[in-house]
Amino acid sequence: MGLEEEIEAIEEEIASTPYNKSTEAHIGRLKSKLAEKKEKLQNQSSAGGGTGYSVEKTGDATVALVGFPSVGKSSLLNSLTNAESETGDYEFTTLDVNPGMCKHRGANMQLLDVPGLIKGAATGKGDGKQVLAVVRNADLILFVLSVFEIEQYDRLQNELYNINIRVDKEPPRVTVRPKIKDGIKVTSSVEQDLDEDTIKEVLRDQGYVNANLNLGEKVDIDRLIDGLMENREYIPSITCVNKVDLINPEYKETVDEQLRERGLDPEEVTFISAEKEKGLEALKDRMWEHLDLIRVYMDKPGRGVDYEEPLVIKAGSTIEDAVDKLGGEMQERFRFARVSGSSATHDKQQVGDQHVLEDEDVLKLILRR
Repeated sequence: MGLEEEIEAIEEEIASTPYNKSTEAHIGRLKSKLAEKKEKLQNQSSAGGGTGYSVEKTGDATVALVGFPSVGKSSLLNSLTNAESETGDYEFTTLDVNPGMCKHRGANMQLLDVPGLIKGAATGKGDGKQVLAVVRNADLILFVLSVFEIEQYDRLQNELYNINIRVDKEPPRVTVRPKIKDGIKVTSSVEQDLDEDTIKEVLRDQGYVNANLNLGEKVDIDRLIDGLMENREYIPSITCVNKVDLINPEYKETVDEQLRERGLDPEEVTFISAEKEKGLEALKDRMWEHLDLIRVYMDKPGRGVDYEEPLVIKAGSTIEDAVDKLGGEMQERFRFARVSGSSATHDKQQVGDQHVLEDEDVLKLILRR
């Protein structure tokens, strides 16, 4: 029996086993084995070579457009960027990853139109593994849905979960430290529903014989396994609904209800028409907000403040981070900085490299000669 057949057999056993206290440990072991075998399969696929869909990350952040065939991703990419992605009303128009650059609020946001996902992409159908590998490297996932097929969201989420992408989740607060002897010790800062024997069984299935495990949150079996694995990616997402120009206004209520059924607030979903270029500015704003970027205006010697091309960095970045992004000899020559704006107590405040910057600060670097 090959790995794919073993995975399918374990998934069937999990699905057919009722979950209760008496089966909890058994299901935990099954899910742990399933995670291990999926990782082996993924590693085998990676080692198999092939062209894949490797795309170099450029710009200030990368957004992956995720959707099934013919939802309008290529049209959306063309409308938001200077890319030229082939479009058509048939499946698999896009056969490779098409990158484009969207400029907004001074930021260069790299958009990747990946080939349309199909059911089973995580197991390799339609070059799905290579496609999803590109998504794993993105800073933000943009789900692109057709207004007529909102239910596709469920399948997209499932495919991403199967390739170890955890959408809109934080990494579990799970810490495990191997040791030489004395077996497995479990400590937790909160009361757990999982019993200690089940937790220890899962650790043993992951190869831990002697270890200290600390749980900083209440975990179920899936979150526990995620906390023990190193191949999970935690990526935020936003959703847009395309082709809204093709529906009657009354149908919007039906669409809103379908979104709510999937835990999506219609007020936080961007309704667009890529073909008619409607709703695109709102979509750009939403991408910017969820990428958590800030603009820093550089006060350049002899030229004044450059408000046209700000330095774009992640929120929470320090002056050290800004200097690193600027590169060159600045790291070695840095003495101190002067900052004006929200993060400063007064204009041109003198600060060190650990000062945390805020959006639209003005920064002047004082360098050694």
